[in-house]
Amino acid sequence: MSATCLPTQRRTGKANRPNYSVKHHRHGLHVLALTDERGRLIWISAARPGHTHDITAARRDHLLAHLRPAGLGSLADLGFLGLDDDPDNPVVVTGFKATRARKLTPGQKDANRALAAGRVPVERGFAHLKNWRILTELRTDPARATHLFRALLVLTNVEATTDN
Repeated sequence: MSATCLPTQRRTGKANRPNYSVKHHRHGLHVLALTDERGRLIWISAARPGHTHDITAARRDHLLAHLRPAGLGSLADLGFLGLDDDPDNPVVVTGFKATRARKLTPGQKDANRALAAGRVPVERGFAHLKNWRILTELRTDPARATHLFRALLVLTNVEATTDN
């Protein structure tokens, strides 16, 4: 599982900054996605304004409520740290975060490296989605953009299967 802020054009009008992401310093739409182990996108969430945090979007989409009963798990980045509240049976596996006061142990660093290696296909799936240049010209609200993202999900999977 991963999340990204897909860049879009600035919307004009009365409320001209609803999709602005301060973190990325650009206008965009926030999207969650699940991929399989080969990096093919299998699910895209509804588009949200660019300023939406990863955990907020995952909770609004009830992601854990869908993954846990299905027996599925997910490798996630540090943006999802604290999402899964069940340490005995984690569904969302995140890395370890260092602070100024607490440095990572060598074992935690090795675990982060292994997680990063397992997340490579996830990032490749997002790269296929971001290759659609039509997204940079998008000037619409998140509700309408969701239909476009889901259509691009289908086209990306068709394109990925023809490449292999």
